[in-house]
Amino acid sequence: MARTDGLLFRQLFEKESSTYTYLLADKTTKEAVIIDPVLETLDRDVKLVKELGLMLKVAVNTHCHADHITSTGLMKRKIDGLKSAISKCSGAAADIKLSEGDEIKFGKFHLGVRETPGHTDGCITLVLCDKSMAFTGDALLIRGCGRTDFQQGSSSKLYQSVHEKILSLPEDCLLYPAHDYLGQTVSTVGEELKFNPRLTKPLEEFVKIMDNLNLAKPKKIDVALPANIVCGLHDV
Repeated sequence: MARTDGLLFRQLFEKESSTYTYLLADKTTKEAVIIDPVLETLDRDVKLVKELGLMLKVAVNTHCHADHITSTGLMKRKIDGLKSAISKCSGAAADIKLSEGDEIKFGKFHLGVRETPGHTDGCITLVLCDKSMAFTGDALLIRGCGRTDFQQGSSSKLYQSVHEKILSLPEDCLLYPAHDYLGQTVSTVGEELKFNPRLTKPLEEFVKIMDNLNLAKPKKIDVALPANIVCGLHDV
């Protein structure tokens, strides 16, 4: 019997920032975890949790986002017993500060924490217990990766993180990013090892590519970063 038998999984989308939020639960115990919830979709997500009769234990952010405000702080006010979580390296407030090797448990399942800095110092990838799924945040995107030109970004650090902590997973491991701007929903380790136009290059070439992206500043960065440092409750 597969370890993921009895897993409830939902991929949810927030269109303004093209962010994916993920809800995972044990169908038997109803214990659940939510990954990267967004302020704009707070009511939708809380409604779904309640409709499905879930006990949401942890709301975890894969990093301190620059393009949207997290809903974790306000979600805690709507769901009793909910705790927020983020990497201890992020510098952000949360009930649980995560480090390499930590586990977020829900029923018979857990998500293992892998530190994957490079986009930011506090980036983590969350790997399901049987390594069939991984939630990569902004470190690894489908046929891309997170930018490295602000927020403690480091191209060489990102390259090392992705290759050592994500692309070392089984080739059929499903990869779920925090964003996609082309309507793609999922990839695999095997696909990214073959087709990722940046991370298939040697390190020196990768750094050169990242140094010359010339991307615009995220529209919400001046609002999102201060808010996310305090769990989305900066104005309360």
